[in-house]
Amino acid sequence: MDKRVANAEAVIGRVKDGATILMGAFGTCGVSENLINALLRQGSKNLTIASNNPGTDGYGIGLLIENRQVKKLIASYVGSNKFFEKLALNNEIEMELNPQGTLAERMRAAGAGIPAFFTPTGYGTMVAEGKEVREFNGRPHVLVPALRGDFAFVKAWKGDRWGNLVYRKTARNFNPVVATAADYVIAEVEQMVELGELDPDGIHTPGVFVDAIFQGTNYLKPMEPGPKRKRGA
Repeated sequence: MDKRVANAEAVIGRVKDGATILMGAFGTCGVSENLINALLRQGSKNLTIASNNPGTDGYGIGLLIENRQVKKLIASYVGSNKFFEKLALNNEIEMELNPQGTLAERMRAAGAGIPAFFTPTGYGTMVAEGKEVREFNGRPHVLVPALRGDFAFVKAWKGDRWGNLVYRKTARNFNPVVATAADYVIAEVEQMVELGELDPDGIHTPGVFVDAIFQGTNYLKPMEPGPKRKRGA
């Protein structure tokens, strides 16, 4: 069994217009740069992207948004992308905000075969509008559907030809959960290792979840801009 492909271009053709893609990452950490760049070159449009955030201006998902390939974004935080903010305020892109934990749980539930779940988070706010509410232990809970994708883009540190993956430090963010919740999972890794080199007890995503894997190249890994203040202020 060998799930290796040559590069992102060898598999990105599967992603057609209108696809829903789950993408790992948190800010600029754990971003599937090679897959996003290949999708940018291919030009698939009307995409629904589910990710913690929309990338930053000129990087990650932000590139797809700037190229007008994204129809809808499902995210928990959007403040780091000014271009996306402009599109959203002008109703030029659909936006669905989810509390961060709820977004992660929606994907985890999809991977576990759970169609929906109740959560107290968001009750009494706009994210609960139109949703079923039930009371558990005297507290209102909102019914939230699971979130499954046609594809998942995953970035890992190491992987083998069976698709077993290991993430490095904070890159182990949304990547493991999106890897369980899509019909076709594509993983890019910084290091492709031989079978047996990964400690079985240290594998974060078992290969059973991964459909294709390749070794990425030329990672930028930029630092996400933080708040600025004058020296001594």
